[in-house]
Amino acid sequence: MKSDIESIIQELYDKVEQEVSYRSFSSQMIETLKKTRSEIAEELEAAPKIDLLSKTLSKAAKEYSSKVIFEEVGTVQNIGNGIATLTGLPRVGVNELVQFSTETRGLVLNLEADTLDVIMLGDEEGIHGGDLVTSERERIKIPVGPEVVGRIISPLGDPLDDHPPIQAVDRCLIEREAPGIIERAPVEEPLHTGIKIIDALYPIGRGQRELILGDRQTGKTTLAIDAILNQSRANVTCIYVSIGQKKTSLVSTIETLRNWGAMEYTAVVSASPDDPPALRYLAPFAGCTIAEFFLHQGQDVLIVYDDLSKHADAYRELSLLLRRPPGREAYPGDIFYLHARLLERACKLNEENGGGSLTALPIITMQQGNISAYIPTNLISICDGQIVLSMEKFNRGDKPAVDIGMSVSRVGGKAQTEIMQSVSNELKLDLSQYEEVERFTRFGTEVDESTRKQIRRGQRLREILNQPPNKPMSLAQQVVVLTAAVQGFLDNVSMENIRKYENELIDWFQENHSPMMCDINRDQSLEE
Repeated sequence: MKSDIESIIQELYDKVEQEVSYRSFSSQMIETLKKTRSEIAEELEAAPKIDLLSKTLSKAAKEYSSKVIFEEVGTVQNIGNGIATLTGLPRVGVNELVQFSTETRGLVLNLEADTLDVIMLGDEEGIHGGDLVTSERERIKIPVGPEVVGRIISPLGDPLDDHPPIQAVDRCLIEREAPGIIERAPVEEPLHTGIKIIDALYPIGRGQRELILGDRQTGKTTLAIDAILNQSRANVTCIYVSIGQKKTSLVSTIETLRNWGAMEYTAVVSASPDDPPALRYLAPFAGCTIAEFFLHQGQDVLIVYDDLSKHADAYRELSLLLRRPPGREAYPGDIFYLHARLLERACKLNEENGGGSLTALPIITMQQGNISAYIPTNLISICDGQIVLSMEKFNRGDKPAVDIGMSVSRVGGKAQTEIMQSVSNELKLDLSQYEEVERFTRFGTEVDESTRKQIRRGQRLREILNQPPNKPMSLAQQVVVLTAAVQGFLDNVSMENIRKYENELIDWFQENHSPMMCDINRDQSLEE
């Protein structure tokens, strides 16, 4: 067929060329005939391929089934300062996730009659009014599991260190209900911090919520970090949540944890001041969710929130941007509920629910020692006690600068070992007597010999309770030092030599009575 068509074209071309003069038959028509001949030849050559393609398309068309998908979408009305106002999405709920056209996610916090307000969980650059938004139809979750330990992550579970992505065992909701009273057990087992003044006077139990509050630069973070360092002896998993802390402070804290080997059992959740306020708002809830994974595995967990005053500030910022009515100190009305629902998740579970515990050490920054401010009073009423740090004592050289009169543990002796309780009872009595008589001596009142003896004893007790940072002590070391103090062995030691006496006493016991020290650490009781 191909050869027949080519021969006809050739005959037509030859005839035109022979019988018709170039004047009467234009060169343009001759070129058209040439082009026509070549195109026909190419099409004839490609005919088998076209035939195969036609059959393939016909078969695919028969197998194709069409369907219509309806998807709810919203529209961005305005966006700025980490807040977006949307219309549409009639079925979306509070605390659900939405996704913008730039793949940035947002969290729904406000539902109005015609609009909804979303806090941005990422960069808002590239998002404009009129952009479409879709619902992810789920609440916010983060990855949890043993792989989180030793890592530095964001409140959304993204790694902030140089290691690969986290291999999560599960993804859990950030917001969860606290365990009910039936699931809980009494707080009776101690969680030793390694700090003499805390373990002796204000013992912390596993499952307790003990607030740490003080002015700026009074050693609040150091106190909490020392408690984490001491857990290397106790098989306790630790979570450190940094909320709005300066990056230099966070780097220093992480370096301390690494140098002491504490990162092997510690996870760090970080929300820096540069992050959107939404991430600072979510950070403590994310840390608590990670801690709860280990809690439900029957493990003991310690979580540090550093600090909740910046968390409250982030929530106040979001609430004001969301046009919620401001209350006292411009905080929203539900600021108490915000921290209550977070700290209520700290608990001691009974044996039927695994027997694990979650101990919380929230930190609060006071302004010029104002303990009656809104956020401090809220948290004092939520927690099971508070450790108040005094700027006056810190400047005087008492470290940790614990204010003995204002600090309290509402669990108290129930969560204290028998051996420490026997030592601390006399210690409390001697210190309270010293505080009482010291007030009189300030006015130049003459005192008798027995009162002077009490003052000397009290001064040495206060000095022996001082402790350098990042040097937590074992239970046996604390018991030896405090027993020597309350029994009067320090009364004749000069104040300048007390620290030297303490170090030499511990070294002598470690060298000559090592089995007894091991027995105290293991049995936590004192035998004859």
